[in-house]
Amino acid sequence: MAEEKTTILDGAGVKRALTRIAHEILERNKGVDDLVLVGIRTGGVHLARELSARLEEIEGAKVPVGEVDITLYRDDFKGQAPHLPVGKTDIPFVIEKMKVVLVDDVLFTGRTIRAAMDAIMDHGRPDCIQLAVLIDRGHRELPIRADFVGRNVPTSMREKIVVLFDADSRPTEVVLEK
Repeated sequence: MAEEKTTILDGAGVKRALTRIAHEILERNKGVDDLVLVGIRTGGVHLARELSARLEEIEGAKVPVGEVDITLYRDDFKGQAPHLPVGKTDIPFVIEKMKVVLVDDVLFTGRTIRAAMDAIMDHGRPDCIQLAVLIDRGHRELPIRADFVGRNVPTSMREKIVVLFDADSRPTEVVLEK
């Protein structure tokens, strides 16, 4: 049986969603003072860079972007250790007393976000951690919710949401695979 794909957001829709999220971040945080973005490898990092560019366009000030790899913080790590490649965490700024916006492409069970928060806390104690996601598909297993959502897409457990990126790591489309 062929895999059925449905486009959830096209390129223009992704751009609109990220622009709206950028405005919501600015509104909630009253600008970009003491604000940093940390993307979860890999899709979240690409989206964090896109959000940083939009924030700079709107506010005229650059927002630092870091990246976090959650491999070693996963709650299923022990059984997966030899099979999971460990990526790089790069947070080239102090997060103490900063407002951290954690960025990911798809929010599902919440386990990835919990792991990312643990990793961030190992780098210091921010004033707050907010969560921005392009897609929230539901099915939470932990009490985690996004502060900024591009689009809510209720899904079944058998479906999958995929954010596609071009060769320059810019988001081009979001598809639902059945």
